[in-house]
Amino acid sequence: MDPSQSAPVALAERRLAWLDARQRVLAQNIANADTPGYRPRDLPDFARLVAKQGAMAVALIRTDAQHIAPARDPRARIDRTATEASPNGNAVSLDREALKVADTDTAHALAIGLHRRWLGLFRTALGRTQ
Repeated sequence: MDPSQSAPVALAERRLAWLDARQRVLAQNIANADTPGYRPRDLPDFARLVAKQGAMAVALIRTDAQHIAPARDPRARIDRTATEASPNGNAVSLDREALKVADTDTAHALAIGLHRRWLGLFRTALGRTQ
């Protein structure tokens, strides 16, 4: 049995990929904080995404460097929680985006920790320490 193919490890890896994509979307929001008319975006909640698609669904990836990459993550949706807009129509709140970035960073640390501990259990069971 390959421990890296177990359900908890696969789910942790999927969570890490989702967190990476969310961090890119949040970085775009922060980069466009002064762009007139810009509406912040965010990814759908991970738990809802897993429940809807199943734990083992796979997203499309670029298989060749010459393929055209999308300008933004196709999973990103306009953030409906952004209710206030500045006079130029921009609805990015740097405080809210900073909180989301911090939350994403904390979730990333947790997912990495779970991934390492799960694989550590297999190493211990096999009598390996490293």
